[in-house]
Amino acid sequence: MAFLQFLVTGLSLGSVYAIIALGYTMVYGIAKMLNFAHGDIIMVGAYIAYFAMGKYNVPSFMAVLVSVFVCTLLGILIERLAYKPLRKVSSLSVLITAIGVSYFLQNSAQLLWSSAPKMFTSIIPNNTVKLADGQLTITYLSILTIVVTLLIMVMLTVFVNNSKIGKAMRACSEDKDTARLMGINVDTTISVTFAIGSGLAAVAAVLYSSAYQSISPTLGSMPGIKAFTAAVFGGIGSMPGAFLGGLLLGVIETLVKAYLTTQLSDAFVFGILIIILLVKPNGLLGRKYNEKV
Repeated sequence: MAFLQFLVTGLSLGSVYAIIALGYTMVYGIAKMLNFAHGDIIMVGAYIAYFAMGKYNVPSFMAVLVSVFVCTLLGILIERLAYKPLRKVSSLSVLITAIGVSYFLQNSAQLLWSSAPKMFTSIIPNNTVKLADGQLTITYLSILTIVVTLLIMVMLTVFVNNSKIGKAMRACSEDKDTARLMGINVDTTISVTFAIGSGLAAVAAVLYSSAYQSISPTLGSMPGIKAFTAAVFGGIGSMPGAFLGGLLLGVIETLVKAYLTTQLSDAFVFGILIIILLVKPNGLLGRKYNEKV
């Protein structure tokens, strides 16, 4: 029964990684860039929800919506100001810019809200559901996190496969120049992708902060790195891959902490990633891309 308890905990943690990884993989799949500022958008989302609930007494559900709205606007702003002018430059220049945006957001947060950690109140009561005569305990937050992640995955899949902008995203992912010739506004499509990814980051921020009940300017660093690892693990550019990679990463991390070691759990997780990439370089569900040279 202890294994099931750890499995539920791992799925809950992995669900948060999956939501963040979906943002990473959507941006990479369409814009072909790694937005390393994504983790810091998570941090901003957590602070927005914190002040909305704590200072202005906004109901938790409304606070989440406010956080999603602000992070969506922030994602669009970052894309327009920092990344759009670099469409035709080398990928290294874009990567350096993304790191610069990340540091800018972190230091701005320290100036605005100080570096001291703040206590974050969970968006739902810390009640539990007991199963198997009390041997298996599942928190409401874990149930909410897993359900929200499944809903997000289903909604994104339907959106990308059936909506007009979703089809434009898939076209841009295949070939931006051809998409332009077909009348697709590539710049708008990329901006929408950043908006969706940033909105997902806000949802993940609230769920993650509710679980750990603490926020700081460096909040998004570790989950951001692990979610990126999950996206690569599952296959960067693949939404099902990001979803699967996030869940697997959360379960593996939890089981390693429970049965092996807590100090080296991160090293173990990254070690498994290296092995997977050596065996399957495109990730579990990633595609091979033939590049003309």
